[in-house]
Order: sequence, then structure tokens, then C-alpha cells
Amino acid sequence: MIAILDYDAGNIKSVEKAFKILGEDTVLTRDFAVIKKADRVVLPGVGSFADAMNHLKKYELDKAIKEFVATGKPFLGICLGLQLLFESSEESEGVEGLNILPGKVIRIPDNAGLKVPHIGWNSLDFPNKGRLFSGIDEGAFVYFVHSYYLQAKDPSIVTATTEYGVNIHASVEKDNVFACQFHPEKSSSVGLKILENFAKI
Repeated sequence: MIAILDYDAGNIKSVEKAFKILGEDTVLTRDFAVIKKADRVVLPGVGSFADAMNHLKKYELDKAIKEFVATGKPFLGICLGLQLLFESSEESEGVEGLNILPGKVIRIPDNAGLKVPHIGWNSLDFPNKGRLFSGIDEGAFVYFVHSYYLQAKDPSIVTATTEYGVNIHASVEKDNVFACQFHPEKSSSVGLKILENFAKI
């Protein structure tokens, strides 16, 4: 069973729908007992870093996430869910992230001809091809919606990058923790394959 964390952040239903297309058993929850029993946990999210951290703390999901990650079972962060796994974000100065992985989230610079937020399809490069991308060719396109991007401290955890005026760390993998800046649930057959790979880990 895949537990999708419900903490009043957007894109939860679309993530649930994508897993249901794959035939996976899912539950939207913020219940500690359900999260503990789950085989896998997904942290989706769109919105502001500070609001999301406030909601996670309000429901004590920050503790639940850390406890689940410590079990070694697969955990996936999507979009804002990736950013929250790291130390901090320029979007919300002074707000500490979950600090599960080392790195910071910074604003995409305003480059000539490139709009911020970055909305649309971009291709992926695989500096260290991770398990989420099994069966997916380098150069595959996925869908992004974001104004801030990850700079991971440890390049060895970066499994996918994309270019949008800067080199964006688009996906990471460390042990049982996986995360994508892009939206696999909105990325057509490539995205469904990524979610299928996660469900099989």
C-alpha cells in the first residue's frame, strides 16, 4: 500500500489518480498508524515552502516522515515535496526544511527570454542514473512547474538534471529516499513509468 501524505497541499489527487491507473493500492492520509504500516510513502505538494512546512508541523507529519524514512522503506517527494526534504529555501528565509538530505533550494534567475516560473516540458540528463529511471531513455521529456530549484550538496545523489538558464537538479536518490522536481503524474507515459518504477522498488 502506498500512503500519499495529505497536508493541505495541492496535486495530491492527481498523484493518487496516476497510481490508480497503475493499479496500485493507495490511501490519502495524515494518520501515523496508516503511514507506519504503508509499504511506500509519497510526499506531493505545490505552493509555498513556509506554508508547507507549517502544515507538516501542524499535523506532526515532519516527525512521521523522519520515522518512516528511518525504516528504510521507499519514500518519494514530488515537486515541493522534493524541496521540503532539504535544508532551506530562498522562498522562505529562516524556515528550516526537513533536513533529510543536504542542499538548498534557490530561485531560478531571471534570464533573458526565460520566464519564471518555469512551466512546461523539459528533457532530462542522467548524471547518475537512478532506479526511478529504469527503462527510460536519456533525453526523455517531463513536465515542470516551479520558480525555485534544488542545489544538492552531494552531486552523487543527483540522478537527473535539466537546463533552464541554469543546471537544475531535477531528481535525487539516496538509499530509500527518492524525489523529483518535475511532476511525474503530469508527465504522460514517461511519468507513469517513473511512478511504476517507484512502486516496484
